[in-house]
Amino acid sequence: MRGRDPNPLGESLKPRQKRIMGIIGVVLLLALGGVGVWAATNSGRYGSSRDGCVNVNVPSSTGGANMHECGAGARSLCADAYAGHDELARLTRQQCRLAGINPARPAVATATPTGG
Repeated sequence: MRGRDPNPLGESLKPRQKRIMGIIGVVLLLALGGVGVWAATNSGRYGSSRDGCVNVNVPSSTGGANMHECGAGARSLCADAYAGHDELARLTRQQCRLAGINPARPAVATATPTGG
């Protein structure tokens, strides 16, 4: 009859083997913790929106995408975002402001007096 013997061979780990298993466990925990900290603090390949470059994470039903534009491309993307009213435009406008690209101010017509 076997009973509730956790080790069917009846052998237990020696102190040295227990120490090695403990060290392996600690190393694995530290490695997983390091990966977790890196994943939480790493902003990815492009970083955050700044200095005329816009990075937008676009959610979708299949996971999402990252839009990255700099210079004229970023200004064009932001112009479309400031003109739009959908969710993508809202997400893009936030990143445009972080990049320092603000909406274009409409020209104000000034009345000139006509003298005669």
